[in-house]
Amino acid sequence: MAHPSMLLHRHLASLPSNTFFFLPATLALFTTLFILFYIFTTPSLFISHQHKHNLKHPLGPSQSSPLTPSLPSNGSFHLSAKFPFNDVFGGEDGTVSPVSSRSHFGSKGNSMNDIDVFRDGDIFLEDYQQMNRSFKIYVYPHRRDDPFAHVFLPVDFEPGGNYASESYFKKALMNSHFITEDPRKADLFFLPFSIARLRHDRRVGGGGIQSFIRDYISNISTKYPYWNRTGGADHFYVACHSIGRSAMAKAEEVKLNAIQIVCSSSYFLPGYVAHKDASLPQVWPRTDDPPTITTSERKKLAFFAGAINSPVREKLVKFWRNDSEIYAHFGRLKTPYADELLGSKFCLHVKGFEVNTARIADSLYYGCVPIILANYYDLPFADILNWKSFSIAVVTVDIPLLKKILRGITSDEYSSLRGNVLKVRKHFQWHVPPIDFDAFYMVMYELWLRRSCIRMSND
Repeated sequence: MAHPSMLLHRHLASLPSNTFFFLPATLALFTTLFILFYIFTTPSLFISHQHKHNLKHPLGPSQSSPLTPSLPSNGSFHLSAKFPFNDVFGGEDGTVSPVSSRSHFGSKGNSMNDIDVFRDGDIFLEDYQQMNRSFKIYVYPHRRDDPFAHVFLPVDFEPGGNYASESYFKKALMNSHFITEDPRKADLFFLPFSIARLRHDRRVGGGGIQSFIRDYISNISTKYPYWNRTGGADHFYVACHSIGRSAMAKAEEVKLNAIQIVCSSSYFLPGYVAHKDASLPQVWPRTDDPPTITTSERKKLAFFAGAINSPVREKLVKFWRNDSEIYAHFGRLKTPYADELLGSKFCLHVKGFEVNTARIADSLYYGCVPIILANYYDLPFADILNWKSFSIAVVTVDIPLLKKILRGITSDEYSSLRGNVLKVRKHFQWHVPPIDFDAFYMVMYELWLRRSCIRMSND
C-alpha cells in the first residue's frame, strides 16, 4: 500500500498548476470561518472577569462624599454608605438603573428600559475611585506679581460667559487634592495659560497668542527638566475659545505631543488628535438647580435658535423656518430662551463656526433630548458616556429628513432618552467648589485615562 504522503503528492501533481494559487486562500477562508464560529458560540471566554462586579448596597444620593469601596476576594464590588451611588446611576427620584443592563433601540422600540448611560459603569466606578486616591498634577508656578499673573492664575470670581468652562476647570483644579508641589509625584503637568484671557489682553490679543505660547514653552523647557523628558507628552492645557486651536501654530510640540483639552474638538480639523486630546464641554454657567417639567408639557417637537453663521444652520433654517412642529429661529427670540427649551421634546445642537456650542449643555440642563447636527464632533466624555442612550446624532445631509427621523422615535424610546438625559446632566454642570461626578471630575477622569503608565525619572 502506498504511503499517504505519496498519495497526496500524486494527487497534487495531477492538479492544474493554477490550482495552487487557490489553496492558500481556501485554507485562510476556512480558518477565518472557524474562528468566527468559535467566537460567537463561546462568548463567555472573551468576557473579562476582572471587571464583572456585582454592585451592591445602593444608598441615598450624596453631593460630595468621598469614595470608599472595598474589593473583597470574591470579586464583588461593595459600596459603602459614603459612596454617592445614586448620583451616578440614579434618576431624579433616586431610583437606581442597573449597571449591567445594556439595552438598545429595537426595531419596534423594545428593550428600551435601563439603557446604561456609561460605556462601562463597573470600570468607571473602579477607575474613578483610583483616580481620586492617586492622581497627581503639577502646575508650573507663577507669582502673583507676574506681569501676566491674570493669564496663569485662576480667577478670583465666579466665572461667566460662553467660554466659562476654561476658568471653572482651572479654579477647581488649583484648589483640589489632585495638586502636588512635588513634580516627582506628578502624573501630568498643567500648562496654566488662559487662551481666553490672552485674547483679551491688549499686550497680546488674538494675533500675538501664537508667539506668547511659543515663548512660554521655551521658558519652561529651559528652566525645568520636565518638558524635555517626554517632549511634552505628559503635559496638558485647557482652552474653550476656538482661537485655542490655532494658538499652537508656533509651538508644534504642544499640538502634536501635549494633551489638548479643548471645546473645539473636531475630527475633521488639523491640530486635534482624537484619543490623545479630549473634548471640554462648553457650558453656560447656571447656579440654580435644573428645572423639572413633564413630557406632556413639551408641546413642540424640536427647537433651535441662533445666528446663521454656517452652511449647516443656513440649511436648517431654509428647510424648517416656517414649520409648525420644528421651530428653527435666527435672530432675537420673542420669548425667553429657557421657555423654548422647556417646551420642546428635542433641542437642536447645530454646528456654527465650530462643531461646539453650549446648546448641548443647555438642552440637558432643561431636560430636553439633544439632537446633534455637527459632523465630526468628538463629543465631551465620549470615552465614558454612551451618547446614544441620551441623544441622537443626525448627519447634516439628512436635515430635510429631520421631521421623519424624530417622528419615527417611539414614545418608549423617547421616554428612555429623556430619562437618561436627567441622569447625565449632572456631568455637564460646573460647581464652586466641585462636587463628585460634575464636569470638573469628568474632565479629570479623561485626563487620568491619558496619563502615561511610565513615570520618568528626574535623575
